[in-house]
Amino acid sequence: MRVTGLGGTQYVTLSEGTGIATDSTVVGGEVEFKSVAGYFSLKSSIAATAGGLFLGQPAELQASVKQTLNSVDISTVTGANRAIDIADGALARINSIRADLGAVQNRFQSTISNLTTTAENLTAARSRIQDADFAAETAALTRAQILQQAGVAMLAQANALPNQVLQLLQR
Repeated sequence: MRVTGLGGTQYVTLSEGTGIATDSTVVGGEVEFKSVAGYFSLKSSIAATAGGLFLGQPAELQASVKQTLNSVDISTVTGANRAIDIADGALARINSIRADLGAVQNRFQSTISNLTTTAENLTAARSRIQDADFAAETAALTRAQILQQAGVAMLAQANALPNQVLQLLQR
């Protein structure tokens, strides 16, 4: 089988293998063909069990059919195996989704932890700034009080001399 593009470019070549025994492994999976221009879209999915893509007479290709657990007859071995394969596929998909969600949850937790640490650091920095401002304001208040007390003492000394002269005159 060959898959060739519109311009003649060969993309995929599948050839018949040599020396394939009757006990070879059945390969399953999903094959999807899509046209870039949108002319066709073909998708096929087959589980890797008995009844798979290459099971049967030589050169006989079996088509795949999308099946759900509701559409499988489990009264036969083949049907029960298909039901198990469908359930296994669903569980594998659920596990994949859970892994993706777990990775997202871990990223969220890491971001939350990082933002919490940043908020704590900002609060500590703000506190240090406020403490530094409080110390500066306390020093400025003390300076102003000292200057005020010095001014009052100077006025008291300046007023003391005329009061002493008045006291001398009164005697």
